[in-house]
Amino acid sequence: QVCPGLRTPRLPIWLCGLPGGHGVLFGTDRQLLCDWKRERVFPLHFYNGQRGAARLTIDTHSHHWEEDRSEEDPGKRRPAVEMAIRTKWAGATVGWNGTDPFF
Repeated sequence: QVCPGLRTPRLPIWLCGLPGGHGVLFGTDRQLLCDWKRERVFPLHFYNGQRGAARLTIDTHSHHWEEDRSEEDPGKRRPAVEMAIRTKWAGATVGWNGTDPFF
C-alpha cells in the first residue's frame, strides 16, 4: 500500500523502488498535481541508471474495452513502472513511445 502523501508530492517527481533497482519518474508540468484537467493525457519521463530513459505517455481516460485484445495474453507481465504509475492513476494506459518497456 502506497501512502497518499507519497503518491501526490508537491512536485511531479517520484522515486520508484522497482525489482532490480530504483528509478525516477517525473513530469515537467508542475500543474499536473494541482489541476485535475491536466491529468487526462500527459507525458512522464522515467530514468534509471541501467537502461537509460524513456518518455512515457499516460492516458487516464482510455477505456480498456477499446484496446485491441487480439494481442493480449492473459498471463502477460506488466512492467513494474506501469504498475507503480497505476497506484496513482488507476486504470491508466502507459505508452512507451517506441522504447522497450523496462521489466
